Amino acid sequence: MSARPVPPLPDPPPPASSAALAVDTAAAAPDVADLADVADPSDAAVVDEGDASERAAAPFIPSSRDQSGLPPAPWRMFGSPEYFKLWIAQVVSSTGDWIGLVAILSMAERISSGASGVSLVMVARMVPGFILAPLAGVIVDRLDRKRLMIGCDLGRAVILGLLPLVDTLFWLIAASFVIEVLTILWGPAKDASVPNLVPREKLAAVNSLNLAAAFGTFPVGAAIFASLAKAAEWLGGYDTFSRLGASQESLALIIDGLTFVTSALLIFKMSIPGRRRERRGRIVWAQAFLDLKEGLTFIGSHRLVRAVMLGLGTGLVGGGAIIPLGKTFAGDVLEAGPSGYGLLLTGLGTGAAVGVVLLSMLRRRPSSETVFTGSVVGTGLGLLALATTSSLGPAVICVAAFGMCAGASYVAGFTVIQEQVEDELRGRTFAALYTMIRFTLILSLTVSPAISSLLDRLSRVLVGSDVTVFERTMPLPGVRLTLWAGGLLVVMAGMVTRREVRAAEAATQATQATHRDQIGDLDLTAELATPGAGTTEGTMTEGTPTERDATGETVAVGDGDDARAG
Repeated sequence: MSARPVPPLPDPPPPASSAALAVDTAAAAPDVADLADVADPSDAAVVDEGDASERAAAPFIPSSRDQSGLPPAPWRMFGSPEYFKLWIAQVVSSTGDWIGLVAILSMAERISSGASGVSLVMVARMVPGFILAPLAGVIVDRLDRKRLMIGCDLGRAVILGLLPLVDTLFWLIAASFVIEVLTILWGPAKDASVPNLVPREKLAAVNSLNLAAAFGTFPVGAAIFASLAKAAEWLGGYDTFSRLGASQESLALIIDGLTFVTSALLIFKMSIPGRRRERRGRIVWAQAFLDLKEGLTFIGSHRLVRAVMLGLGTGLVGGGAIIPLGKTFAGDVLEAGPSGYGLLLTGLGTGAAVGVVLLSMLRRRPSSETVFTGSVVGTGLGLLALATTSSLGPAVICVAAFGMCAGASYVAGFTVIQEQVEDELRGRTFAALYTMIRFTLILSLTVSPAISSLLDRLSRVLVGSDVTVFERTMPLPGVRLTLWAGGLLVVMAGMVTRREVRAAEAATQATQATHRDQIGDLDLTAELATPGAGTTEGTMTEGTPTERDATGETVAVGDGDDARAG
């Protein structure tokens, strides 16, 4: 019998006694036939088919280290070709949405001959988020999300196509309300579908891309709307377009509608795997309210989700104050005027973009929970540093750091929710998150100017609007005090969030340890409960080799074959 090469083996165990070897050999002898049965190629084929079907049911489970399941470039950075289609659809529709928003606001100002119409339209865009967003989450979790997104896109396209015929403020407000309802359905459906389209390790990167698609398209949309004035003037020279009333607003609305049609076509070509629905069809609203209660109960009881809500909400309340107070801060504290305010906005946007890009480029980064809590604390510290500065250069650096941490916390927060929440509850969770974001942002925009005015009066009464520290006089206007208060609020929220995340991780580890112990106890119980009739089992009692006979009694054995024969 010729020798054949074998792979290197691990270090052998310590030598056992001859009696133990005899017992082990006897116990192992019946398994040889079993090994031959396992080696049957037909059985292996069955196992492979089962694994293949299981991999097909769950997306992005690579079959081997060499076969990663990710597509080739240029889609590798997007996680999958399906998500690439969704991202392109989001870029196109977001660009059109910014164009359409500017056009609708322009129409509201023209029809109402003032700012009141603009305010009413903005209220119509905000109200659905508070009233209908929780029910929208229920709808997203009960219906097919792909069809829902297509229907929302086509519905918005039809409304935008009819808007050029509107000449009253009432119908403009009603159309804005319906558009916003469809938008709050589309957004959670998109975010809830992302984990089914990309691998888990790509979630942070694709959330960065989502953020870029949603907000990075604003300058493009504004530029396109501005260029449409010349296009409308040129088209007005033709009798056909002149009779149709071609204008900058109507062209913008038509382009916006076409972007939603394009988005619907792209989503129609998508395939969203890993979503098996037992409940389809007509929605029973009594059950829908029970689903709503289930979602709210889950959010309140899930420690990590609750921590993300706390961190993002408080960060928006504190950090959002820089939007209405930035111009006042640049003028009263930095003495930089409108140009300084423009530089602050540029630094804020650049910092946010840098934070998002760096987070998506890091391949070996900490967990999403760690990134989120650290970014929330960093956002608060950046706001504190910004409020402390008194010159434009350091202020731009501080606001860039603030924006970088804010962008990273936004992306990491969405990633945590996508990683932690099951598919059945993801729509309701994101709908609640969007409602919270809207509420806290509006709260910050409306309350922070009032707080700044109040603190400004208190500063004048108590300290004369300035204080001397180390022979240096520091002005204390209300805007600086408000930003300090916002920064402290965000830092404290970040610390509380960090504590909640650590407690959640400790609870998870304890649960996993208990689960492992239970599995070990079950295995031990199953081993002890194995019938012993007709078999022998080797044991060691006080160092003496023993075995159990057919009656289950333990008897001592000698060494070698003589002992077994006895």
